[in-house]
Amino acid sequence: MLTLIGAKLLRLLPDPSLKNPTIPPQPVKTKKDFLVDTSVQPTYLSFYYPLDTEKEKFPVYINFHGGAFIMNDKELDDPYCRFLANRTGCVILNIGIAKAPEYPFPKPIEQSYEILQWMKNRADELNIDPDQIMVGGQSSGANIAAALCLYLEEKPGDQPLLQVLSCPMLDFVTPHADKPEPKWLRARYPQVANFLNMCYLPDPAQASNPLASPVFADVRSGLAPALFLIAEHDAFRPEGEVYAKKLKAAGIKVHVELFDGVSHAFTHIGPNDKAEKAWKLVAEKIKETIASYEDQKIT
Repeated sequence: MLTLIGAKLLRLLPDPSLKNPTIPPQPVKTKKDFLVDTSVQPTYLSFYYPLDTEKEKFPVYINFHGGAFIMNDKELDDPYCRFLANRTGCVILNIGIAKAPEYPFPKPIEQSYEILQWMKNRADELNIDPDQIMVGGQSSGANIAAALCLYLEEKPGDQPLLQVLSCPMLDFVTPHADKPEPKWLRARYPQVANFLNMCYLPDPAQASNPLASPVFADVRSGLAPALFLIAEHDAFRPEGEVYAKKLKAAGIKVHVELFDGVSHAFTHIGPNDKAEKAWKLVAEKIKETIASYEDQKIT
């Protein structure tokens, strides 16, 4: 009950990144909204179709928004989904992720998997290619993207072609007080981060579950290639770098980009020049992944 009250209070706080996105919103050709029933909760989805691209079947990039598992909505990422759609020629799917503590671990992962299946089953209706799917997210959204890739290893079907992990939260085992928190307020009061962890993981024994803390996963060589966006002054920088090395050691193609002088969630809070550079890199990696897939298909 206390976690629910605390979460609802935090959701009342204004988010400046919602009113002042680091990339201005762009027009897209079409934005299709759906409300899809899942076993977790009815889920709002938005598909963004690129402005100047005509294709019979579009590749898809699935976006998972951040918010420490308990806050924010998919509208937070609306400007970035528009940017990525136009920049890549892909359809961008933006998912309204179920929030903790109402829907704790592993509900958002299960929800995401069901949405993925729903999308694949309607590929013709949506004008998408179910064989060209990529995933990514920011902060807690990056955790869900990474966890979904691990979850898919135990399911029939293919891995995504790419996973994009921006400032990822990947380690619930290490107490936040032991992480290199650069912001004095958070460093002084790690109990706040512990509260957020409790909302998503009400059972402390869940912390070492690889779907909660991917840094503890037994990584296999078939996992999706990865792009890591790492902020220099981020408490979660070490776990992102550890997971990147783990993927590399398993023979997975990994690109790690360290952004100097920025903090957690810089893609949304700035500085704008670094944020724009990061979003352009994501777009470039998506296009590169599509080109590689099409080349392999031809050969």
